[in-house]
Parts: sequence; structure tokens; C-alpha cells
Amino acid sequence: MASLDEKRKKDEEQSLLGDSLEPEYHDVQFLQGKMRLRVIRRLALLLTLVLLAAGYALIGCLEDSYGAAMKDEDSTAFFASDESPGHANRATHPCDTVNGGYQCFSELPHRWGQYSPFYSLAHEGVSNEVPQECKLTFVQVLSRHGARYPTASKGKKYTSLIQAIQANATAYRGQTGFLHSYNYTLGSDDLTSFGQDEMVNSGIKFYQRYASLTRNHVPFIRSSDSSRVVASGELFIRGYEDSKLQDSAADHDQATAAISVLISEEPGANNTLNHNTCAAFEANKRGDQASSQYAALIAPPIAKRLQHSLPGVRLSDNDVISLMDMCPYDTIASTKDATHLSPFCSLFTEAEWSQYNYLQSLGKYYGYGAGNPLGPTQGVGFINELIARMTQTPVNDHTTINRTLDAPGADTFPVDRAIYADFTHDNGMIPIFFAMGLYNGSVPLPLDRIVSAAEADGYSASWAVPFAARAYVEMMLCGRETEPLVRVLVNDRVAPLKGCQVDRLGRCRRDDFVNALSFARDGGEWSSCAVTSN
Repeated sequence: MASLDEKRKKDEEQSLLGDSLEPEYHDVQFLQGKMRLRVIRRLALLLTLVLLAAGYALIGCLEDSYGAAMKDEDSTAFFASDESPGHANRATHPCDTVNGGYQCFSELPHRWGQYSPFYSLAHEGVSNEVPQECKLTFVQVLSRHGARYPTASKGKKYTSLIQAIQANATAYRGQTGFLHSYNYTLGSDDLTSFGQDEMVNSGIKFYQRYASLTRNHVPFIRSSDSSRVVASGELFIRGYEDSKLQDSAADHDQATAAISVLISEEPGANNTLNHNTCAAFEANKRGDQASSQYAALIAPPIAKRLQHSLPGVRLSDNDVISLMDMCPYDTIASTKDATHLSPFCSLFTEAEWSQYNYLQSLGKYYGYGAGNPLGPTQGVGFINELIARMTQTPVNDHTTINRTLDAPGADTFPVDRAIYADFTHDNGMIPIFFAMGLYNGSVPLPLDRIVSAAEADGYSASWAVPFAARAYVEMMLCGRETEPLVRVLVNDRVAPLKGCQVDRLGRCRRDDFVNALSFARDGGEWSSCAVTSN
């Protein structure tokens, strides 16, 4: 028989070959414990594998569900990208500045048509600086009022729409969640706090840009008599006068600037700052028709997507556009400085906002611009007043001027001032721009595809008439020249003039510029208005 030591040695060698060979000298209890431990380990491993498999399956399901949900909710919904992640709907810096205008939330606010806040277009085209060898001799500013609340009629429409959504929606998916508790509380017609600040900034900017004139001249100021337009003029004056008070080089013995003339907006009253005297034009619905036709093209796909997010709700084309309107209106009203982007904005994609901007551009183009045979004619009276001011001669016009206010020698229409300011609405400015021929290089805007502002000779609603829009008409004498040069800036962009010889800085000689305004000097298409001027 082998010795005990030899037996142990053999057992140890066998144990190295696998755990299945236990030494014979172990007792039974120890052997059973080892076997139980081995079973437990294997069961634990099996359970771990089962849990991992289930986890991977669950993750796959979640990814599929998330992908489907994002497809349904449209994961490309436009949200601002210039702010910090997680706070893209809230700006961390001032949004509106004197020189740049509104510059928050990337390009989104520039796609709000006439509801865009003013933003500078100085980078679009040639430099708008006044050359050192030139001296400014004249400037006319034509301004739209600042940002406002919706009109009373639209406010009622928006309220009804939101109430209908809340009454019919059985769920609120994705970005629509806020609608469940949204309460419409916007005012109507008047300037918002943000709009008031816009106009103060506009007055500051105007004073500073034209300091060589504003230091020593008092502007002659008129306003169409709408309350928000008058308020805008007064706020502009506040910014202007505050800047003058801080300017040690200014003549502080001069009279304070003030609105000298209010022009009635009553139906039939002659007013070069507001359309209301051309019967055939007022009866024309081209702008509404163009907007409706384009809305019928773009709105149904949007409605379908939103209805999926709002089961139980049915949205018309007009409902879709109204929800888009709420984005700019809610943004400019919800905070004093418009630093919070409305949740309405995230309901729509970047491409849809481009469509919205074009929709608004079409409405203005076919309503008040070249798309309407009588649109530019509504701006003829103001252009003839501008010619009178630039040439210091009596007004020659048989269209919309008020012959009492504009009478030769009348204090209500001086022609010997260096600075003029007029305040009006977007629908007053569009006809004036087209009567001046600023966008004559554009082809008629199509109703089935988007034409950019660059392709439309600089025309779009947001480029031409945003809230607090302003156009500057400048005259300057340069070097030894005796005839002044004329240049037009629309929201800081040098507008390419038409019909006159233009230099590299976008300027024409004054007489050449006036001659190019033959459409206005000839009265436009006023004979087609079928109305007798007072």
C-alpha cells in the first residue's frame, strides 16, 4: 500500500487538472459546500446573462419608440442655437442694442416678416459710412412704430383658437405641452414695453449717426395720428434729446424737438403717411388672396403634424398661421426686454419659419407693393413731399397730400430744414418704397416657391418693415462738388437706386435722383383710384 504522503501527492496533482477531482481526505460536508457554491455561482452567471439580454432588448425598444416619437414630433423643430444648451429659449445678454437692433436667438426672429423686431442690415451690401471728404446737408427718416401687441380683432381670434385647442385636445405631445395651461393675456394695439425701448434706441441711433446735423439743427417731425405711431414718435424724440443733452458739442440753446403735425387717419382724409383715399385700392384684395393661396400650400403639412401631437384637434390653414403669429407676439410681450423666446416658436421647423416669412412678404408685396397695380401709387404723395424738401420748392402733387397742411409757406410744411422725421405704419412705408423704385430690380414674386430677399432686390417683409423699421434719405456734399449726392438706407442697408447713375457707394446726384422719380412726379396710377382728392 502506498504511504499517506504519496496518496496526498497524487491527490494534489489530480486537483490541478480540475475542480471536479476533490482530495479523498476532505470530509463529506466540505465537499457538499463546494458543490453548492459552484451551483450558486453558475446560477448567478446565468441570471446576469438573462438580465443583460433583457436590458439590451429594452434599450432597443426605447430607441425605436424615441425615434418614432421624434419623427412624429419633427425633431427638426427650430430652436435658437446662440444661447447656452438647456437655456436656448432664454437669452443671457441684452437682445436689443442701439446699433445692431434685435440680435438674440440666431436667425429665427429675422423670419417673422413684419413682426420681426428691427435688426441692422448694415452688412448686406456696400458700406453705409459717410466718407470723410463728404459733409451731410440733409437727412429724412421715415419710421414705423415699435413692436406692438396684436390688434384687438386678431387678439380675439388667437384667444378663440387656444380655447378651442384646450377644449378638444385629449393629449399634448412633445413641444405642445405648454398649450394645456397657456392663458392668453396679451394687450391689444398699443406698444409693448420692448417696442417702447426700440423707439428710444432708434432716436439715440439717429442722433449719433447724424451728429454733424443733429447737434445744430432741430428736426421737423410729423406723425400719422394712430396712438401707437404718435407714441413711437415721442419715444424717438426722448432718445434723440437724451443723446443731445449728453453731447457737449451740441447747441443746447435750441428748442426741444417735438411732433409738429399730426395727420388724420380718418377714412377719406388726405394723408401721405397712410393709405385711405384711393377707393379702388381699398377695395382690392390681392394681398389677402396671395397670402391665402400660399398658406394653402404650406399649412396643411404643418397642421397634420400638429394634429398628431394634439389628438382631437383640427387646425385650418388660418389656425396654423395664427399659431405661428403667436411666436413673435408672445416673445415681444412676455418680458420687457424680449429675452425669453416664446414656446410657440418651437412648434415649427426652421424651414417652416422661412415659409412664414415669405408668406408675410407676399402679403405686403401683393397688398401694397408692385404686386398690386395701385400699391405703389399710395406712396406717391410722400415721394413728392420728399422731392419738395430735398429741392426746397413747393410740393407738386395731385394725389394724397393735404393741401392745407402742405400749402406753400405753411408752418406745417417747411422746406428749409436739414432734418425731417415722419412716423407711420408698415402699410404706409411699403407703398413709399415701391413708389421710390427701391425694388424695381425684382421679378414678380411667385406663389409656389420662396424667393429670398437677396434674390428679390432686397425686398422681404422682415428686411423692409420690421417693428421700428427706419429708412434714411441722405444728401451730402463731397469734395468740391456743388450738387449733393443722394443715398437711401433701409434698416442700415444701402438700397441700390434705380434710374440714375449710381456710384460705388450707392449714391446718385440729386437732380438725377429726382428725375428718376418720374412715376411719383407723374402721379402714379392715381387716375385709376376713382376718387376726388380734397
